[in-house]
Amino acid sequence: TDAQGRDWPNNAERFALCCHAAVAVAMDRAYLGWRPDIVHCHDWQSGLTPALLSLEADRPATVFTLHNLAYQGLFSKATWQKLKLPAALWHPQGLEFNGMMSFIKGGLAYADHITTVSPSYAQEIQSAPLGNGLEGLLHHRRDVLTGIINGIDAEQWDPNTDTNLSRTYNAASLSEKQHNKTALQNRLSLPVTATTPLLVLISRLVAQKGIDLLLACLPELMGLPLQVAVLGSGDHELEQQLTELAHTHHNKLAVTIGYDEALAHLMEAGGDLFLMPSRFEPCGLNQLYSQRYGTPPIVRNTGGLADTVVDTLPETLANGTATGFVFNEATPGAFMEAIKRALWLYSQDKLWRQVQQHGMAQDYSFTTSAQAYMALYAQLAPPQ
Repeated sequence: TDAQGRDWPNNAERFALCCHAAVAVAMDRAYLGWRPDIVHCHDWQSGLTPALLSLEADRPATVFTLHNLAYQGLFSKATWQKLKLPAALWHPQGLEFNGMMSFIKGGLAYADHITTVSPSYAQEIQSAPLGNGLEGLLHHRRDVLTGIINGIDAEQWDPNTDTNLSRTYNAASLSEKQHNKTALQNRLSLPVTATTPLLVLISRLVAQKGIDLLLACLPELMGLPLQVAVLGSGDHELEQQLTELAHTHHNKLAVTIGYDEALAHLMEAGGDLFLMPSRFEPCGLNQLYSQRYGTPPIVRNTGGLADTVVDTLPETLANGTATGFVFNEATPGAFMEAIKRALWLYSQDKLWRQVQQHGMAQDYSFTTSAQAYMALYAQLAPPQ
């Protein structure tokens, strides 16, 4: 996209050329004297690669990873004709989708194996509405569809070594976390108070992320003894609503429009609770960062959020598995109820520390994800 977030008018040509180049390399027609055992493609931009390789004899195996089915790479039939792709690929079981050309169907229909970025999302996209019109195809191919949780950069996101923090800490030195809360309150011009819970949200400000739910809850939240900090950009109307509320409640709500990497790290460390009310979330990363930083997340029960956050309930507190707070319905009432549950637990020091420490003990590094992909590659690669 351009600087205004608009698709380039020649995206189809750009990514079709990229896919043709990938096929040339994969079939050892790029004068490299090498060919891979497996070609691993990601999202619609690479979707033509498995489709084109399906027409080749003695080809490498193909894996197609789906990060967000909402983005499909749809183009007109005139664009299809302009690209001069093989006619054998134009049919309802191929690249044709409701009279248009679908790049993403090239991956979903032709790859030897499909992965997505969480087990729950792999199930959700097999039915409406999250299937986005492709639920039938995905259900048909369910035997070769796997969900593998994304990993995080455990070196970049480590509260014990993070140079963006006012004070580093770990699960054994959680009292040091308070220094980051003070630094964050100072940076955002919020009243400095150790006991007032500070709720943080770092997100694209778009409907998918449930920002409307936050906006609906903010009037009630502003009447409670807490603070809220928001970092993100996206829909101009949502940005404006948040900015206006922050102006009205400048002692309780801080909104930063844009993205600031150092501030994001400080918010993960300085916040007490992380808000992530997504309407859908293929995987999500911030709920993983927040657990690692001892900032329990409040998430909706969807996609990767459902797979990576264990709701704090009497039984999960008793068995030591609780890592955050989960709500089911995408409604302001359900979100508010989860926030109030979290605020109550925040007042219980011993239980709060237990949830923090259990979240920090989780391993969401790339090591675990890589092992799952290596096992998949071993199934698909030819014997050596």
